[in-house]
Amino acid sequence: MSTLEWASISTPVGPVSVGYADAGVAQARFGQPPGGPPAAAEGSPAAAAARQLAEYFCGQRKEFDLPLDWSGFGPAQRQVLRLLYDDVRYGQTVTYGTLAARAGLEVAGDVIPARAVGQIMGSNPIPVIVPCHRVVASDGLGGFSGGAGPEVKRWLLILEGSLPPTLDWTPAQPPRN
Repeated sequence: MSTLEWASISTPVGPVSVGYADAGVAQARFGQPPGGPPAAAEGSPAAAAARQLAEYFCGQRKEFDLPLDWSGFGPAQRQVLRLLYDDVRYGQTVTYGTLAARAGLEVAGDVIPARAVGQIMGSNPIPVIVPCHRVVASDGLGGFSGGAGPEVKRWLLILEGSLPPTLDWTPAQPPRN
């Protein structure tokens, strides 16, 4: 993977950073980028990706129009996360077990279990853009490894309309031009 150019935004769930490689978005993370504040130039691909994230966080964007760099993904991770990215739209959710069955991956002759899909979601290097927050447990919300954990997942699902808002929920403010 090439060196990443980073850009960050402020969101109601804390800072979110995006790392852009030659082939496209390679990483997104809750918090600042590795090594400190980003240095993306205005108009750069990383800044454009950060702008799309800002639009998403204020409810103005439902789909990302960004090239993704899938080169850092293992085969099973790539298969499951691409299926998620391609098939589970804004405002939809899917259970870990359903995603495992749709992916059709096999481990020791059996369809990959929901737990393995959960591990793949937890290792997703491009959260939010590749929407691992839309994968839920069959009996509730399930886990989330980004930011403050399940509360960030809950906030994202409220934003998308998958869950009803809580009394203290507020969306992000639109980005300034």
